[in-house]
Amino acid sequence: MGHANARTTVYARQLMVARYQAGWPAARIAEQLGVARSTVYKWLARHREEGEAGLADRSSRPHHSPTRLPAETENAILALREQSHRGAVFLAAQLGLVASTVGRVLRRHRVAPLSAIDPITGMPVRRRHSGIRYERRTPGELLHIDVKKLGRVPDGGGWRVHGRREQVRGRGIGYDYLHVAIDDHTRLAYVEALSDERDTTAAAFLHRAVAWFRDQGIHVLRILTDNAKVYRIGSTWRAVCTALGLRRRFTKPGCPWTNGKAERFHRTLLTEFAYAQPWTSNTHRLAALPAWVQHYNTERAHSALAGHPPISRLP
Repeated sequence: MGHANARTTVYARQLMVARYQAGWPAARIAEQLGVARSTVYKWLARHREEGEAGLADRSSRPHHSPTRLPAETENAILALREQSHRGAVFLAAQLGLVASTVGRVLRRHRVAPLSAIDPITGMPVRRRHSGIRYERRTPGELLHIDVKKLGRVPDGGGWRVHGRREQVRGRGIGYDYLHVAIDDHTRLAYVEALSDERDTTAAAFLHRAVAWFRDQGIHVLRILTDNAKVYRIGSTWRAVCTALGLRRRFTKPGCPWTNGKAERFHRTLLTEFAYAQPWTSNTHRLAALPAWVQHYNTERAHSALAGHPPISRLP
């Protein structure tokens, strides 16, 4: 296969040399092959200097790239990617670079895209297509609500501190239920760690979440949930929705990606908070949750928001 930008093939270049050695003038060779005379002279000169090897395809990469990042900077990008398993927007924000520049470095070094790796281990995985991204035009049009069940951390730390041993597995100590509300347009998140996901608990969370978004200047109109019984038939939940004037919407059964912004937030919460470091106790982890949510809302670069944090989209 010839070079992508080449006007001739190796065979055509050999034909130029053969015809010139047979006595053909360069102008006639150029006319027959549909190239300029300078092209014929170029390949003849390469053949004189290098022989048959001089007729082979060469890379179109420039000999010098004065604006290319220093090797130390590229190594810093690759090292941070290996450590954090994050995308170009996050890496650029951490290193004070431009996301497109970081993306070119990752592609040049053939780094696998985030969609092809496990967010925790970094190992290659196969993922299902998550569908088409959509977004509401204004804040408050749609609030994504979901619950993430998170196993509690044993006192003294679990297996991430002590290694995989039966004594530190933390069985029987229960779960924290992270109730999550995400505004579709801004991606602002409101999170509470509660003891269960029952009707009254979920309804009280919804009331506090809507009040919190109102304090941010966002008037919630609709909510989107999965088809859990508490959301479908919970009497207290339904009463709160009616009192607040909220229209209820539900995801398509068997299609959790319909509530994709909440699902994506769960993944971020696990990789960047819950499993980002070894915790010494469950109290230790819960105490750090509000600060992490604040960081997510006000500082963390968001790829869907052109590298800006969710708070940048507040009116």
